[in-house]
Amino acid sequence: MKTVRRFCAVAAVVALVAPVARAQDGPKPGPEHEVLKKMEGNWDLVMKVGGAETKGTVVYKMELGGLWLTGALESELFGSKFTGKSLDTYDATKKKYVGVWVDSMVTQPMLLEGDYDKDKKTLTMSGSGPGMDGKPTKYKAVSAYPDDNTIDFSMYVGDGSEPAFTIVYKRKK
Repeated sequence: MKTVRRFCAVAAVVALVAPVARAQDGPKPGPEHEVLKKMEGNWDLVMKVGGAETKGTVVYKMELGGLWLTGALESELFGSKFTGKSLDTYDATKKKYVGVWVDSMVTQPMLLEGDYDKDKKTLTMSGSGPGMDGKPTKYKAVSAYPDDNTIDFSMYVGDGSEPAFTIVYKRKK
């Protein structure tokens, strides 16, 4: 009798959960994710900031079902080790690219969203994150893709018309 009750209980749970599980298949990568996927791989970088130049590396991978581009950056900045992590995706609901950036110099994330101009091969994202004083600051990030092996990145802070720093990424061969 206990076996029959257990079987009925399991069958009832399966009958209730199965349609919900099928209905929640989740999003699939779209053509917008292909823009991000082109960045997959190992890259060398040269960052120019505050009159100084530093070199480093970044590894990009499409993860989480092909929906998110993850990045892991390592370099030196002003004589100290500097690391950063990024998460980027396309939000089909907002019809915007969205990104999160965290690094070894802050305890708050930078949140950005924006659009890709396929004619100019440029992704422009704006948002906010911690400023040098710890207070929320506006940011604008511009990534230009002149070819499949180069990314020209510029970061603008506040209402600045000149980049606060630039990074040129070159794909490792």
